[in-house]
Amino acid sequence: MEYNNKNIVLNELIGLKARVLSSLDKKQRGASGIVIDETKNTLLLEAKEGRRRIVKKACVFRFYVGHETFDVDGKEINFRPDERIEKAMKYYRQRR
Repeated sequence: MEYNNKNIVLNELIGLKARVLSSLDKKQRGASGIVIDETKNTLLLEAKEGRRRIVKKACVFRFYVGHETFDVDGKEINFRPDERIEKAMKYYRQRR
């Protein structure tokens, strides 16, 4: 699967490294790890310190794919994984 800045909002996130760039919750800012699970509203990150459940809608994430990074507003991915392709198309069209 090839990721780019447009299709990151449509693709599978489990297995990607992620970092919380900003969040409404101060405790979640800077959290990072590998995405090991995803629900409609949250990402579960596995880090050295343990697992952290992060609320998507309240955050801006940076995803790392190989040597590339992609910044994604949580609102763009705040869908069930199996519904993301259908519901995130408006964000896909807006991204460059």
